[in-house]
Amino acid sequence: MLRLALYQPDIPQNAGTMLRMAACLGLAVEIVEPAGFDVSDRHLRRSGLDYLDHLAVTRHRSWAAFEAWRREAGPRLVLATTTGATPYTAFAFRPGDCILVGRESAGVPDAVHAAADARVVVPMRPGMRSLNVAVAAAMIVGEALRQTGAAG
Repeated sequence: MLRLALYQPDIPQNAGTMLRMAACLGLAVEIVEPAGFDVSDRHLRRSGLDYLDHLAVTRHRSWAAFEAWRREAGPRLVLATTTGATPYTAFAFRPGDCILVGRESAGVPDAVHAAADARVVVPMRPGMRSLNVAVAAAMIVGEALRQTGAAG
């Protein structure tokens, strides 16, 4: 199963959009805290609507806790970043990959970049800063599902 990890999400509406997408497409979700909003089940239910009943969400209290989980569980970490060198369509995704998206306001720190097994980018026109994180996640997840045969 592919996983989508949200690194310290800032905007509940974006998190809700990604949770709904994950539920609909059969992805597990990892949330790396602290977030910029309350990620209690009650607040996630508000942003994720009734889709949370169809979704496996794991909350990690910190980056260190997430990394400890990842060392034990073993998924390859694929970071979505505007500074990635490999276009997401040219990357070879594998079943079990964990696709990590950063904070809307700041991306991820250097230590997270260094921990990633791969860094992918959504190519954009020159002069454009970034896509909405939920849009970028949907594009990358869609390609990963297509490549791994898990789509549809």
